[in-house]
Amino acid sequence: MITPEKYPSKLLENAVNEFARLPGIGRKSALRLVLHLVRQDKEDVTRLGNALISLRQDIMHCRRCHNLSDTPLCELCSAPSRDNSVVCVVENIRDVMSVENTHQFKGLYHVLGGIISPMDGIAPSDLEIDSLVERTEKENLAEVILALPATMEGDTTNFYIYRKLKGKGVKVTTLARGISFGDELEYTDEITLGRSILNRVEFEQSLGK
Repeated sequence: MITPEKYPSKLLENAVNEFARLPGIGRKSALRLVLHLVRQDKEDVTRLGNALISLRQDIMHCRRCHNLSDTPLCELCSAPSRDNSVVCVVENIRDVMSVENTHQFKGLYHVLGGIISPMDGIAPSDLEIDSLVERTEKENLAEVILALPATMEGDTTNFYIYRKLKGKGVKVTTLARGISFGDELEYTDEITLGRSILNRVEFEQSLGK
């Protein structure tokens, strides 16, 4: 039987418990992080604490693309240099960062907040799909790029969105299959992802492959 850890301080134990709640952080890693903070200057730890509090209290989602933002309209949506006629649909905020790192896309984004996954209880109504259809109609978009993971759930979501947008007068494309099936955008190297964006194909063509 594994005996519970003994901490010399209740404050230390509480801090370890909170760090251990983070994804990918076990109790040993949590203890190592907390002990590191204890050795730092109080000003440094206060700055970290204030940054986390401000993050949770003040960060918001862009009212247009649903990306994380400091303002109601994010920097990408408000940038005059971006192409407002093309929207890249991604699963989450990490994917926006991945596509931006390729420096190959100059349009706007639309963050779904997930992908359709009946096994996980995620239905189309749980995602920002209706708002994408609304953007397509209101903003007179020329092209919607489906840049979702090359997985069964990603393909299901792609097809669902394609059906919703069919007949709306917008070109629907998808990433070229430089990305292997089962891959997620955040784990794809920048060169491969960049080429997949540049060599994107119309979604209808991808259905026959």
